[in-house]
Amino acid sequence: MTFMTMTSTEIDPVDDKSIALDNSNPSPGAPPGKHTPAVSGSRSAQPVLEKLFELYPQLFGAEFRPLKLGIFQELLAAHPEQLQRESLKAALGFHTRSTRYLQSVAAGHKRHDLQGNPGEEVAPEHVYLTLLELFRRRQTRAREDLRPKFRAQLMAAYEASGLSRQDYQAKVQNSDADATALLEEAFAEREQKLAKHEALRRTFESSGKSADEFAGMYGIDKRELAAAIKA
Repeated sequence: MTFMTMTSTEIDPVDDKSIALDNSNPSPGAPPGKHTPAVSGSRSAQPVLEKLFELYPQLFGAEFRPLKLGIFQELLAAHPEQLQRESLKAALGFHTRSTRYLQSVAAGHKRHDLQGNPGEEVAPEHVYLTLLELFRRRQTRAREDLRPKFRAQLMAAYEASGLSRQDYQAKVQNSDADATALLEEAFAEREQKLAKHEALRRTFESSGKSADEFAGMYGIDKRELAAAIKA
């Protein structure tokens, strides 16, 4: 499968002015608050990233947090002597393209303001595109097929969105045919799982047995049975 490359503004647009992104990827082993430069463009961003780490360790330090929309303009207004428009744009672009930042978005963390306070949720379509970008990066390096795990992550994100299937698919719709196919496969797996749980629940309820007795009789994992009963 060949997936299209996402731009940073598609994945996580932290500013209304469409911050341009560096396609480089910081080393996952970089120290807290540090991005390891991969190309010359990232080197020019490094001093600004270090300044942001110094000013806002709660956002750019040991843990990266999704940034609120419009934070670019707020940073410029708060530090006109220390931060310049173009270098800040490059630094934020590099930061929001980093794997560590994308992992924070994919984990479902809320967007944070300059004081480190959580605010609005990241839009479902941006979580989806973030998961897709992380999958694309990992699959190019992995020896095993990561699609099953990716499909499970997609369904977890869908369930967390609170949207109907129709509304969710409308929000995440894009021109990447391979990504669309994986999403369809994920929904198909989910429907099969729900049908299996429903059948298991009905059989259990009609058995008159306790959960432990029923699981023992049919060799069913107790966690799977509990999930079916709860559903």
